[in-house]
Amino acid sequence: MSSFIPHGGALDAAIAAHGGNADDWLDLSTGINPRGYPLPEIPRQIWERLPQASAMNECLAAARDYYVMPEAAAIVAGPGTQAIIQWIPHLWPEREAVVVSPTYGEYEQVFRAIGRSVSNVSDLQSISAGNAVIFIGNPNNPDGRVWAKSDCERLLDMGHCLVIDEAFADVAPDRSLIELADRENVLVLKSFGKFFGLAGVRLGFAIGQPFIIELMQRLLGPWPVAGPALAVGQQALSDVRWTTEARTWLGEQRASLEHTLQTSGFELVGSTDLFVTAAHPRADAICKALLSERVLVRPFDYAPKWLRFGLPGDHAELERLADVLRRIAR
Repeated sequence: MSSFIPHGGALDAAIAAHGGNADDWLDLSTGINPRGYPLPEIPRQIWERLPQASAMNECLAAARDYYVMPEAAAIVAGPGTQAIIQWIPHLWPEREAVVVSPTYGEYEQVFRAIGRSVSNVSDLQSISAGNAVIFIGNPNNPDGRVWAKSDCERLLDMGHCLVIDEAFADVAPDRSLIELADRENVLVLKSFGKFFGLAGVRLGFAIGQPFIIELMQRLLGPWPVAGPALAVGQQALSDVRWTTEARTWLGEQRASLEHTLQTSGFELVGSTDLFVTAAHPRADAICKALLSERVLVRPFDYAPKWLRFGLPGDHAELERLADVLRRIAR
């Protein structure tokens, strides 16, 4: 297996291959809110000093309230959830990994990179008793699947560890499995950058029992998150009005995008309010044609008929996509 997993967001590579500059392109290759949280003014001293413990505590307190964590659970912040995922094999050093697929490719990669065994399954029901570290996305990327709490509890009762990546759960908090975060051998991951549209901030959280969070904190080391990221995170996570309005708008945009894709001959595979994955028999040709029109979407080597579309940022961008698809998809 290659050491590098393809991901969305590689706009610089698309520009190098097909020309133009960033302003010429419609980048729909990620599941990031195209209407990001407005950046606050950050005092100069926050840039000049090492991140302060008080800033970390304030950000974590805001995250605890925002994610409605169980009282007994603990939380740690890292420079994005990917940096946290890198350390997960070291939390349970004697266990192999089971990845519910298709999903985010880095779960498997971080175990294989250090010589650990990985197996892939298509659903939770096929997993029998054992002592594996099981990875699920909730909602899952790229097919939008969500998982029942009862199925997860069954796996825990059988002796497994469970990593629940809720990078896309901000748009559907009622489907979150955060209630399991105080169970033994559970780690819930939360991504800040996707829903708040600030992926460059690099902020993410791990939530679980205190002893496992303390170990993750030691693995991440001192000052794991930059001071400006803590300041932005604390303010955004506390902004109830913005969060409510963003969820409403994202839901409307997702419905409009689904309609556009269906009228262009696509069959919906799954979605969240941050992306739509759809199938087309000519997906590869359509992806290449979109590139020639400077529209970037996410293909999948393991599912050649699938394309994932992030949300356009406004009506004009949606119409640009619709116009291109009318000309090339049929």
